[in-house]
Amino acid sequence: MNNGKQMGKTRRMTGLAIFTAIIVVLQVLCTFVRFGPFSITLALAPIIIGTAIYGKGAGAYLGGVFGLVVLITGILGWDGGTVMLLMSINPVGCVLICLVKGAAAGFLAGLCYEAIAKKSDKTAVLVSGIVCPVVNTGLFIVGMLVFFFDTLSGWAGGQNMLLYIIMGLTGINFLVELGVNVLLAAGIERIIRAGRKMR
Repeated sequence: MNNGKQMGKTRRMTGLAIFTAIIVVLQVLCTFVRFGPFSITLALAPIIIGTAIYGKGAGAYLGGVFGLVVLITGILGWDGGTVMLLMSINPVGCVLICLVKGAAAGFLAGLCYEAIAKKSDKTAVLVSGIVCPVVNTGLFIVGMLVFFFDTLSGWAGGQNMLLYIIMGLTGINFLVELGVNVLLAAGIERIIRAGRKMR
């Protein structure tokens, strides 16, 4: 019995390590793909898969890893200097936005998956695939409005703030992230099934 538990823990740690590595690589690569001031995020798919296989706690961890990579690559200047600009204005706000939005996106995607998967795996994957980018982008916008309102106003340059946020700041990025998750839903479901068998 103890051997079985130990093997299960080892498999979980190995699986999470693999997902961690995938998220790091994907996010580093995506740092150089930008629409507007922020890079696109394609690391949400492995977060969704990881949270479906290992639970919402794993989703929060993987989302946190994603946020940490965003923060580190930004501090290194790989994002074109946006994170460093925000760090110079409000470092606490910048760190909170990066870490909290990712962890919350992973956790809530996992929560939705767990609630729906008992009835339909396909629907659970699709809903969690929508929830993850919505929460990630939504908390980013809230964080920017709370901590960097004046900066946003300057970037908007007199435009309607809501219109600027939707069309200029997050619109294209969000639509690409959402579209990728929805298009990959069938493949993600197969990966989740395979992952559960190996768990």
